[in-house]
This record gives sequence, C-alpha cells and structure tokens, in this order.
Amino acid sequence: MARKKLPPVAREEAHTVGALLRGLRRAAGYRAVRDASSAAGFPAARQTIYAYERGGLTPSLQQFLELVEFYATRPGSGDGAKSEEDLRAQAVAAVTRVLTLRAYHVRQANDLIERLQPSLGERRRRSR
Repeated sequence: MARKKLPPVAREEAHTVGALLRGLRRAAGYRAVRDASSAAGFPAARQTIYAYERGGLTPSLQQFLELVEFYATRPGSGDGAKSEEDLRAQAVAAVTRVLTLRAYHVRQANDLIERLQPSLGERRRRSR
C-alpha cells in the first residue's frame, strides 16, 4: 500500500512544539541553542533546533522525544537550570501536551482503537 502524504502541520501547532522545546532547553540550563547543540550526545543539528523552536519545522514524534529526553537527563550547567525533579516534571508535561496535537496523530490512533473495540454488550463465542 502506498504511503499517503501527511498534511502540513498547522502553524499554531508548530509554534506550540517549538515553545515546548525552547522552554525545556532553558529549564535545562542551556541559555542558547548553540550551548545545547555543542553538548556531547545532543541528538540534532543546531540549525535544526533553531527551525524547530521558531516553528519553521516540526520534529517527528521520535525526534521530539529524543530532545526531551536529552534536556531532562543531561541538563547544562547554566544558572537558570531547574532542579532535576522540576525539569523531569516539565518534560513529562511537554510529552503529554504534544500527544494531544493533531500533528502527531495520537488522537486519531486512540479514536481508531476505540472504534475497533467490541461493544460491552457483545459476547464472543469460543470456537471449539
């Protein structure tokens, strides 16, 4: 089966994703994108992060999760870094928020799962 081209991400959603990433970066103590992108193991190129944070590009869900994990587990040494507990809570909130966006199609997946579930009144017969 041929893959369908995905619809473009709404501008508002792209800006939401960018704001979440920017907030996490700053909460992790990275004042500038270049500080984060120069850290060992950073999962994206500097220009890519600029584009994500501006809302010009939207990362895949996998890329978003990798960035969130990096920020939450490898905070920088900047003065503005939140405590580990607060940073992890902010990371969980960011992941929870993006899973509600149409851009990542999780809502559609949950709707499909719900439609495929048998109704509670139906009984399935066992074949012997």
